[in-house]
Amino acid sequence: MTRRGISRSKVRYAVVGLGHIAQVAVLPAFSNAANSELFALVSGNSDKLEKVGKKYALEHLYSYEDYSRALSNVDAVYLALPNHLHREYAVRAAAAGVHVLCEKPMAVTSEECQAMVEAARQNHVKLMIAYRLHLEAGNLEAIRAARSGKLGELRVFASEFSQQVAEGNVRVTEPIVRGGGPVYDMGVYCINASRYLFGSEPTEVFAVTANHGDKRFQRVEEMTSVVMRFPEERLATFTCSFGAAGIARYSLIGTKGVLRSDPAYEYAMAIKQQITRDDKTKTRTFPKRDQFAAELVYFSDCILKNKEPEPSGLEGLADVKIVEAIYESARTRRVVRIPELPGKKRPTLSQEIHRPAHGKPEVIHAKPPSRDAA
Repeated sequence: MTRRGISRSKVRYAVVGLGHIAQVAVLPAFSNAANSELFALVSGNSDKLEKVGKKYALEHLYSYEDYSRALSNVDAVYLALPNHLHREYAVRAAAAGVHVLCEKPMAVTSEECQAMVEAARQNHVKLMIAYRLHLEAGNLEAIRAARSGKLGELRVFASEFSQQVAEGNVRVTEPIVRGGGPVYDMGVYCINASRYLFGSEPTEVFAVTANHGDKRFQRVEEMTSVVMRFPEERLATFTCSFGAAGIARYSLIGTKGVLRSDPAYEYAMAIKQQITRDDKTKTRTFPKRDQFAAELVYFSDCILKNKEPEPSGLEGLADVKIVEAIYESARTRRVVRIPELPGKKRPTLSQEIHRPAHGKPEVIHAKPPSRDAA
């Protein structure tokens, strides 16, 4: 509960940032989340703010300069801002007694993540990082299969996640020190999946980057490949790229079987999964659903019932510590030990929430990240 308490059955939210993901996924999700109310919008673009506000019949519209006023009228914020702004807006919300649901990556540095965790703790508010796949049936089923022994002893995780990012998109115009680049944007999915499938934390990492000279990649690398060592001599590898055809898949290989998910990380299409064992393959498709509504329902339930969310600030902190180690390895061309990561809960099958998919909304003054979709 916040300092002023919530006597209603719905949690009032301000969505902060009206970029593409906010407009195509976050805002429409409120219609599928009965315990969550879209109450306010915050944006630095006054024209976009007015038009999106009118679309959703909202009266509470605020500029970034008026963020404090917005906080005085809501119970929670959904932060859909550029990565380098997450810490500031999360800490300010927590100081105002407002709960925080923050897009991933949690922040740019582990110090920023720790400041967010501490602000939430000191002000007795909930902090959740928007790992939507922790609530999605296909990925939770993969966790179940991994834990069941069906695949035997787990040995290898391998993943590829890529897209052709549009020139001028914030993902390539912001440098790595401000959270730009493919590791912060796409690599965190691969890192997080390896951690929840292996059910443990990596101990060391080796990474290399590549750039073929495309003018889009003057401030960030085109792609990064990573090898992570996990306890019990298990290895996870992944490549994330802003300059290759779109793909989003992973494989989990054990001593007795293989699980493949392709696509694995998407929110705009069905998740598909194959398990092969004893030369027999079973295929399942998990229909497209509203993964963002599931996040809202889950987080609002945590607020209303005073429960700690599973994808907590500690989950976000763990991934960012690994990202820092990846870039240190790429820079030094050496294996880097990963500092001990905080203990935390892991996703469980009971977290699965199914909300029906919505149509494709009209987007106002915001472009998709993919060049192919631009």
